[in-house]
Amino acid sequence: MIERLFENTMWKARLFIIFAVVFGLIGAVILFIVASVDIYGVLAYTVNVYANGLHPEDFHQVIVSQIIGAVDLYLIAIVMLIFAFGIYELFISKIEAAENKETGQNILAISSLDQLKDKIAKVIVMVLVVGFFQRVLHTEYNGALEMLYFAMSIMVLAIGLFFLGKVGKKEEKKEIKG
Repeated sequence: MIERLFENTMWKARLFIIFAVVFGLIGAVILFIVASVDIYGVLAYTVNVYANGLHPEDFHQVIVSQIIGAVDLYLIAIVMLIFAFGIYELFISKIEAAENKETGQNILAISSLDQLKDKIAKVIVMVLVVGFFQRVLHTEYNGALEMLYFAMSIMVLAIGLFFLGKVGKKEEKKEIKG
């Protein structure tokens, strides 16, 4: 009887995960709002520049940099959503509303911690790539060697993304066969 009581208490303790789910969703919403406000700021800045006939020297660089920063925030918000949905489905319950009734698929379906980790890792890699691109926009190159390093870093990122895509396709084939 004590063992059963202890096991039931342990099982119900998993519901503390709801805190991570709720605050993960709140964090995602906050990031979506902040990124959207940033995009609105870029829009207002662009309209102001063209409406007043201005054309600052670094106009394109500023706009691209701010938009990439917003994309970075959106991607981090997506990580938070995947995390919240994933741990909810793993520890609490399946989300019936998320399933596509016509195809039976659920884009956010998570069946194991490894699958959750892989989905989050892929989005984090994209966040890093976007962050790298944003940093590159503000870098000044003084010579051929620095340009070579820049080209090599882009090549390494491209190779990494290629292999990351291959891993995802292998996992999808395993799931289809399994």
